[in-house]
Amino acid sequence: MFDIAFIVAGFVVGTVVGLTGVGGGSLMTPILIFAFGVKPYMAVGTDLLFAAFTKMGGTVKTARSGLVPWRVVVHLSAGSIPAALATLWVLKNIGPANPQVQHWMTTTLGVALLLTAAATLYKALRGKTAPQKISAGQETLATTARHWSLPLLFGALIGTLVSLTSVGAGAIGVTVLMLLYPMLPLSRIVAADIAYAVPLTLVAGLGHASLGSVDWRMLGLLLAGSLPGIWLGSHFMVRVPERLIRSLLSLLLAYAGAKLITI
Repeated sequence: MFDIAFIVAGFVVGTVVGLTGVGGGSLMTPILIFAFGVKPYMAVGTDLLFAAFTKMGGTVKTARSGLVPWRVVVHLSAGSIPAALATLWVLKNIGPANPQVQHWMTTTLGVALLLTAAATLYKALRGKTAPQKISAGQETLATTARHWSLPLLFGALIGTLVSLTSVGAGAIGVTVLMLLYPMLPLSRIVAADIAYAVPLTLVAGLGHASLGSVDWRMLGLLLAGSLPGIWLGSHFMVRVPERLIRSLLSLLLAYAGAKLITI
């Protein structure tokens, strides 16, 4: 019975991701915790690899289209991956199944979901204000942050958040990129967010796997549902009002975040 339920959950989340670009970690982790009673540390670890595998295809597609600004990806990764490794080292020494760590994870996850809800609503209201194209001469300027240290600092913050909660590389990452690189077209911002999320979630997910925090069978079932879901969501993306979907999603994330904080 649970096998089918996991596939359905993967399909639903995959469809939402395909429609909006948001929902991988921010929806899957709360679903695993509340609907299936999965321990927070196991939900986070499994969801990290779920996100890594589902976003690999998106990265290949956007890279072939020439949309990925690799300079931006490298700068963010330089901050996020070391922070993820440091967070995993702390979890290894404390123990991910420690009750205090479990409470810390759920509280941090709740805050991350509230931030994601705010970022999702911001994207729904302001997401199309970025320029649509830039000239070849503007490429270097568009991929240069307001200050060289900001991508490292925000990358480290997101890397820590993702390693603890599996949330942060989606809506929060896109919002940060919009603030750091205001001249970069929205399509390239989304491409950068997807691309840097792959190594980050893969490193964090494999780190959790080394701690015994990944349920491989559950991961396979979730992916079996998510892959066709992503295809379906992407297919109908242009036919569904994006602003409405993102607004409703932000309310759902805010509810889940508030519920996790009050556990």
